[in-house]
Amino acid sequence: MKTQVLVVGGGLAGTSAALFLAWRGVDVVLVEKHPGSSPHPRAVGFNARVGELLRAVGIEDELPKSRMSKGFGIRRVRAESLVGKKYDETFWTPPAQLSDVEYSPVRGVGVAQDRMEPLLRDKARELGADIRMSTRMLEFSQDDKGVTALVQGDGEPYEIRADYLVAADGHRSPIREQLGITRTGRGYMHTSRSVLFRAPLDEYLKDGIGQFVIDDVGFLTTYGDGRWVLMLDDGEYDEPELRQKIFRAIGRDDVPVEIVTTGKWTISASVADEFSRGRIFLAGDAAHTLPPSRGGFGANVGIEDAHNLAWKLAAVLKGESRPELLETYDAERRPVATLCHQQIFARNDGHNRDGQAEAAQLYDNNAMHFGILYRSAAVLGAGEDLPPAQLPEQWNGQPGTRAPHVWIEPGKSTLDLFQRGWVLVADHPQWEEAARALGIACERVERLDAFGLSEKGASLVRPDGYVAWRSTDLPDDPASALEDAFSSTSAGTR
Repeated sequence: MKTQVLVVGGGLAGTSAALFLAWRGVDVVLVEKHPGSSPHPRAVGFNARVGELLRAVGIEDELPKSRMSKGFGIRRVRAESLVGKKYDETFWTPPAQLSDVEYSPVRGVGVAQDRMEPLLRDKARELGADIRMSTRMLEFSQDDKGVTALVQGDGEPYEIRADYLVAADGHRSPIREQLGITRTGRGYMHTSRSVLFRAPLDEYLKDGIGQFVIDDVGFLTTYGDGRWVLMLDDGEYDEPELRQKIFRAIGRDDVPVEIVTTGKWTISASVADEFSRGRIFLAGDAAHTLPPSRGGFGANVGIEDAHNLAWKLAAVLKGESRPELLETYDAERRPVATLCHQQIFARNDGHNRDGQAEAAQLYDNNAMHFGILYRSAAVLGAGEDLPPAQLPEQWNGQPGTRAPHVWIEPGKSTLDLFQRGWVLVADHPQWEEAARALGIACERVERLDAFGLSEKGASLVRPDGYVAWRSTDLPDDPASALEDAFSSTSAGTR
């Protein structure tokens, strides 16, 4: 069979890739070796940037809102037990630095991974993605014109021929290994055990704290749906021992506890030295293994990988852009993963067991979520002198950053204008005429100052909602200026 894009791996990154590709009208097949999601979810809670992406594809209303408080992420404390004395709270963004600026029309998404993945799968299928569970890729090869994969479900093996392949096959990634792509980072750190259990403990979440470092026991956190997970040091534990650990962590032994399952986790940190090779692209854990932290980098960054890649693949497959556009995936997303790796180890976040904290500048949580800077051929004006991340109000519409959120009318944000295609933000007839000649939508926004523009300026926003270029004022020849910028940043075929 033939398809435009084959996605290997049905976790968060792979399923998101299938969803975003199908939403853009790309013919996509996803194969996943497991029959469904793992009964022991890893990720819990997704940041507001991911919420924005899901809002765009129309599933925001199906997702429960996060318990994350403004500016804090999920609150974490050290405690003698869930019901016992609470000690120091560790902050991702110190309270003194919290801002009253509203960065997004949405908040985080409060749902566990095993609940999120089926929602993404269902929406992807609704949009036309061909998702094949219990189907394993046996081998693959690529040439100048495409990728050939041999896969097997319940029956005999068969071939899938695709123009491109997205490898979202996990941190061990057989595809990455076969391609010979190396990784850089801390590498293996430690092994942990976990027990997933159900208990009626919501009364202890009323103050907004959802993560507890329990003295001499382990790390306790909630999935927000009656399920909790207790992370323990590596070892073999029988059920009575697990129950004892759970009761010690809770601080009570008179509550009903249902043990759902257990897990063994290898905690490591690394970033692939290449995010693409030929017609194959790495996404999610195949591209970067980022330990779980209050930044929630692993799952969120993987979904954002898929989003970045999807519009570029769609543009090339539709003949709107040259294949060179795909080179900007590595140029934009690999530095983000490297920065996240750095930020994890620059904070005392429970991962520096070797005591080797990285000497690096710490960036505000909102800067990491909403203020990442892209530098690539798909951006004009993002100089090397600029920081890799900054608060959105500090960027003020800087090319290479996510277009700012401003309310246009009740319930409608500037962000709702983007992500379908290229958009020119302007409020001048010459810009409107120039955009019309290129087939680009032109949107009037009253708050042009939020984009760093004068009343006669214009900002060109990419299909992923990032600013590609801007002219702060009206040049002598706006039509030529826009045409040159659009041709360059879109790798246009005109």
